[in-house]
Amino acid sequence: MDKRAFFKISYGMYVVASFDGEKMNGQIANTVFQVTSEPAQFVVCLNKKNLTHSFIEKNGVFSVSVLEKDTPMKFIGRFGFKSGQEFDKFEGVDYRKGKTGAPIVLENCLACLECEVREKTDLGTHTAFVGEVVGAEVLKEGSPMTYAFYHEMKNGKSPARAPTYVPENKDKGKEEKEEAMKKYKCLVCGYVYDPEKGDPDSGISAGTSFEDLPDGWVCPVCGAGKDQFKAE
Repeated sequence: MDKRAFFKISYGMYVVASFDGEKMNGQIANTVFQVTSEPAQFVVCLNKKNLTHSFIEKNGVFSVSVLEKDTPMKFIGRFGFKSGQEFDKFEGVDYRKGKTGAPIVLENCLACLECEVREKTDLGTHTAFVGEVVGAEVLKEGSPMTYAFYHEMKNGKSPARAPTYVPENKDKGKEEKEEAMKKYKCLVCGYVYDPEKGDPDSGISAGTSFEDLPDGWVCPVCGAGKDQFKAE
């Protein structure tokens, strides 16, 4: 079975959120899709180990906020690579509580909807929650982020783990240049630092080698330090 075929399926990028009393939490999800129109129902599929999953199971409600194409990697990292058990994901984030009480992320989002869970299906490691829409709103116009675009933005133009061809007749100067422009992968979340692109969101200009990054620079997605990166 060639699992690369799975990558051809189209997905979006969303923040799915819920609450438990005064505690709120949200996570990045790409498995969000509409299944019926009358009534309007959406399915979200979440890992059972996630805090948002336990909140939805307890309260039976959730919100979905649609991320825009230009959402910064740090914002995605906040909701996608940090644990709500140890970190308040909503601190400093623009949001509001909806009619169900679930928090709705407004920042970097194009639209939102609120759902009340009508059914759920146990999928082993995950649960598929079927929610009936009780509220929906367009926040602003723009293009939504797709999972394909996110993957490209995270990994740059590098092929899928393919080795780089190195001509045998390269001169020393060219070899040194390519060595300086080598890509480095975060061992925590998989983000790839590409010197040709730099990290504009963190003020790192294109053409900055990994070795020249400031000591205090961290992964823009998960916050890991430079010591958690490995050359590709």
